[in-house]
Amino acid sequence: MRPVGGREMLGKVGHAALTLLSLLLLWQEAAAIEVPLDPKIQQDLKQPPTIIKQSVKDYIVDPRDNTIIIECEAKGNPVPTFSWRRSGRLFNIGKDPRVTMRKRSGTLEVGFRSGGRPEDYEGEYQCFATNELGVALSNKILLRVSKAPLWPKEVLAPVPVTEGSPLVLPCNPPPGLPPPLIFWMDSNMTPIHQDRRVSMGLNGDLYFSNVLVQDAQNDYSCNARFNFTYTIQQKNPFNLKVQTTEPYNDTSYNASDPFGGRKVAETPPSFLSPEGSGSSKMVLRDERLLLECIAAGLPTPSIKWFKRGGDLPAQKVKFENFNKTLKILSVSEEDAGEYVCMADNRLGSIRHSIDVQVKAAPYWLDKPTNLVLAPEENGRLVCRANGNPKPNIQWLMNGEPINKITETPTSANREVLGDTILFRGVQIGSSAVYQCNASNQHGYLLANAFVSVLDMAPRMLGPKNQLIKVIMNNRTFLNCPFFGSPLPELRWFKNGQGSGLDGGQYRVYVNGTLEIKRARKEDEGIYTCVANNMLGNAENQVQLEVKEPTRIIQAPTHQSVLRGSKASFHCKVVSDPSLPTKVTWTKDGERLDLGWRLKKDEESLTIPSVSENDEGIYTCTVKSEIDQDSASARLTVLEDAFLNPSVFSALPPDRPDPPIDLDLSDPSARSVRLTWIPGNDRRSPVTEFLVQFEENRWEPGRWQDLSSFPGDLNSVILQLAPNVNYQFRVIAINSVGRSQPSQPSPRYKTTAAPPDAIPRDLRGWGSDKDNMEITWEPLRDLEKNGPNLQYNVWWRRKDSGDDWTNVTTSETKYVVRYTETYVPYEIKIQARNELGSGPESNIVIGYSGEDKPADSPSELRVLKVGSTRANIHWTPVDLSSVQGEFKEYRLYYWRESSLVPGLVVSKEKKTTGFYTTVPEPSGILKDLVPYSKYKMFMVVANSRFESLPSNNVEFTTAEGVPDAPRFFRINRRSLDTLYLEWDKPLEPNGILIGYQLVYQRVNGSRLGPQHIETFRPNVTHFILRLPDRSARYKFNLSALTQVGTGEVYAEESPHFTNEAHIDQVDIATQGWFIGLMCAIALIILILLIVCFIKRSRGGKYPSPGFLTGFTKYLVRDKKDLPLDPVDQKDQDGSFDYQNGSSVRDRNENENSSDEDNKPLQGSQTSLDGNVKESDDSLVDYGEGGDGQFNEDGSFIGQYTVKKDKDETEGNESSEATSPVNAIYSLA
Repeated sequence: MRPVGGREMLGKVGHAALTLLSLLLLWQEAAAIEVPLDPKIQQDLKQPPTIIKQSVKDYIVDPRDNTIIIECEAKGNPVPTFSWRRSGRLFNIGKDPRVTMRKRSGTLEVGFRSGGRPEDYEGEYQCFATNELGVALSNKILLRVSKAPLWPKEVLAPVPVTEGSPLVLPCNPPPGLPPPLIFWMDSNMTPIHQDRRVSMGLNGDLYFSNVLVQDAQNDYSCNARFNFTYTIQQKNPFNLKVQTTEPYNDTSYNASDPFGGRKVAETPPSFLSPEGSGSSKMVLRDERLLLECIAAGLPTPSIKWFKRGGDLPAQKVKFENFNKTLKILSVSEEDAGEYVCMADNRLGSIRHSIDVQVKAAPYWLDKPTNLVLAPEENGRLVCRANGNPKPNIQWLMNGEPINKITETPTSANREVLGDTILFRGVQIGSSAVYQCNASNQHGYLLANAFVSVLDMAPRMLGPKNQLIKVIMNNRTFLNCPFFGSPLPELRWFKNGQGSGLDGGQYRVYVNGTLEIKRARKEDEGIYTCVANNMLGNAENQVQLEVKEPTRIIQAPTHQSVLRGSKASFHCKVVSDPSLPTKVTWTKDGERLDLGWRLKKDEESLTIPSVSENDEGIYTCTVKSEIDQDSASARLTVLEDAFLNPSVFSALPPDRPDPPIDLDLSDPSARSVRLTWIPGNDRRSPVTEFLVQFEENRWEPGRWQDLSSFPGDLNSVILQLAPNVNYQFRVIAINSVGRSQPSQPSPRYKTTAAPPDAIPRDLRGWGSDKDNMEITWEPLRDLEKNGPNLQYNVWWRRKDSGDDWTNVTTSETKYVVRYTETYVPYEIKIQARNELGSGPESNIVIGYSGEDKPADSPSELRVLKVGSTRANIHWTPVDLSSVQGEFKEYRLYYWRESSLVPGLVVSKEKKTTGFYTTVPEPSGILKDLVPYSKYKMFMVVANSRFESLPSNNVEFTTAEGVPDAPRFFRINRRSLDTLYLEWDKPLEPNGILIGYQLVYQRVNGSRLGPQHIETFRPNVTHFILRLPDRSARYKFNLSALTQVGTGEVYAEESPHFTNEAHIDQVDIATQGWFIGLMCAIALIILILLIVCFIKRSRGGKYPSPGFLTGFTKYLVRDKKDLPLDPVDQKDQDGSFDYQNGSSVRDRNENENSSDEDNKPLQGSQTSLDGNVKESDDSLVDYGEGGDGQFNEDGSFIGQYTVKKDKDETEGNESSEATSPVNAIYSLA
């Protein structure tokens, strides 16, 4: 364990009991605030210091350097100040003239140009960065000076050795910092040759498994190279003398008989390093493991390596030094175990066991990170580390052990639970920097994490008043980046109206982005995003314009033309009129140079005289500022007909012919070679071959894609699955399309093998309180690899130390019965078939079934109620009583009634959940309706069940501001007035005390002064006198309660261009019209009575022509009244807004000979508009067979028989056109 912060580390007592650990695992807090990188936010945001750069923990410097630099950089707001400690004591920089600190930095520079020794500054350094919000610490930096000591002077006696005997030449290099690199050389600076017989060990010694006469020389020299100082130290050379039992002749030496025919005693293997039959080795995790076995013997032994209980990890293990050294670059825990090296020659073999133990310095599992919270929020810092032995965790605050800090008011909001610190209801002023130190005997880790308590009113981070143009029917995103603390609530509005946009066509993301799932023309407008929290609000606007897509409606087509003739490609485009577009042409992907040969107009590209160089693919691309479209066509240039008579048979490119003659060769267990002959490419090169397969066991007749290959190959190796009866076919692909499939190849069946795949989606869950269902996804057909597929399933209680229980099944589910309720199990699975078993899966954790929670929350109560939210508290349950995975405390609540008299409300139950495990839980119930009576109760829930309900609680919400009025309409009933009407809000949220109308005159983009009108709550209309007929107004209407002004309903008065738009009064409801109709009905009744009397007395009566004329007079008189728009409409949909008649009526009137201005005739207009004779005459009534009256002359000429029509037409009496004269005539 290594102390930090200038204080000795105190041992932790074992107070983190199982209950506290369980609470910690179930703890959940408000999500920490992520501070954006916006420069304005960062500039205004106060932040504790953070170390951003520091020197390495083990810092070795070169003594020849003129300057030693010890780095320490930190950021924070205010800018941090820096101090240092050396070997646990304050390092006063000002008293040492050689030491300076960089400006606005904590980096130290120690200079030696004017004297001094680097060795005087060796020691342990630690940097402290401080501002008003806390103190951050660097690692402890151990500064050491590199050393390259000289080899001790010594006189080495000659080394005698018998031929065939082993030998070790010791090196024993001087200790350096860092350790030197060792190598052996002779006096000519030539490296000593090394092989299976002669090699250097890890300790630098030179080993001879057996000595030859040729080894005798007097200059075996060990060398040590010190990298920091770039120096080489050389040991005095060894003089090796080899003694032989028989004379040695150089000429008799050969590689196959190094002893030249002389008899040298052979020896069985023995170990030179390490000695004995066993040894041990400790290595740290992630470091390099080097194991060495060097053996003596004649002949030279060979070395082999094994690992007891398993195979050597082939991907990690490397063998060096002629198999004498085993190396693993990055060791992990699974590399621990017993490694065995075996040395053997023809006389025997020996073994040496090396017990490898893997320890570990601390390493992070969960490194603490900075935490930014709003006031009254909860949070936690977690510091989890692992190691071997398990590291000890110590918390510090601002560099001081947290258990030694004097208690403050903010300390009550902080609780340390082992590797976690919980914060509850944090307050302004409790910001600090916390350090977590994890240490064991092999090292330590130190991490800084600040807790910053921040309150900030909402701010908009994006550009103001953006204009966004999008293509119709596209998915659209409107961004509104924002920030605030507490995290603001964001809502979107369109054109300043209505409630927030969310749901249906719209979706609002947590980062403020509004998604419009399919932009339409009606979605155009100004969108406003409003962010608010308890400290204020901020808003931004985005203007959205929806454009028609840019499309090519006439695309260029493939052409084949003769050389020298003209070729034209058409490219007709349609786009949104407001978006400028640009059309460009490319050939074979390269921009086309429109020189004198090429002609381009608005809709086409023309090549007047085609040459061979013009052949290729031409692409037309049209671009607007927000989208683009493109289309391509191929130009094929044909030879002149006079030069090549076959030109007339030339065709455009087509799909290739299918490959033929499929052949299989080189069969193996999981592969086969497939060869084919390509078909005709049909004037377009083949770019790809697609190989498909069909098997006749699981899905016979279904062809599936296997692999794709480049178009220049026709022989490929296919990788196959075991135990499948394959046949193959090939499809050729060129620029035009795919060929027909080839004929199938002969069938090829692969041999069976054990499964390679691991069943997926292994999980364990309880379908009942006393069982656990283990389920998995079965292997696919092509993964079975052999017959009789089964699954080996293992399970055991987690952390119990029990043996595994297993079962073999062919199903995809196994039920473990008679389990305890909701306990964890370790589960693993393996597939097997008749050929053997496949790999085992990783261990997954499953749980047995859940039961109904035994306890219910109690003492549910409301402590603070506002208009839309309530602060609730309750007594929690013991988590062991949940009998399952604790999901949440679930609150059921409903609106019992409104305090507004007569308002009917929905009593639909709603729920909200609270995930908390603190001893005194609380929560905030949001989105309540003001001025209402609510009821609620609470249950605790696991994944399947809920507990019995808690006590019922009633509470009432305070009065709030009302919703917007239900509707708000503006009508224009005359040229000089606007009629405004509205209805009360659906939710008044209190007792309405009136309405407020704010209106301004609109003049282009300018607004006039505001006018405010207030109304009593029973007033729902208002008439506004206009200063002139063209005036337009913007209105904002809101309802009022005692709390204040409610949501605004905004409208603008419509723009009327002529009088025809004025709202028409329904004349059928006017008194004068009703009186007129009654008078007409009375006159008609009198006329009918007089006619009846005249006839019954045989007297004369007014002719029907008179009645018809009188009726026409009344109808014409009514024409002068304003007409309803429905009445004015003709069959062709046209109106005459000046005189109220249809266009057709006016045309007919113009074509007539002013019939309506003449005295009424004894005829009526038919439905087809022609004038016909009246069928009504006195002849029909049996009087006056000649069709005329001849007693008083009043109606002479009004009626004639049909044959006299032409004679009498145009000579009618004008008296009949007056209803007064008609009445006088009746008298």
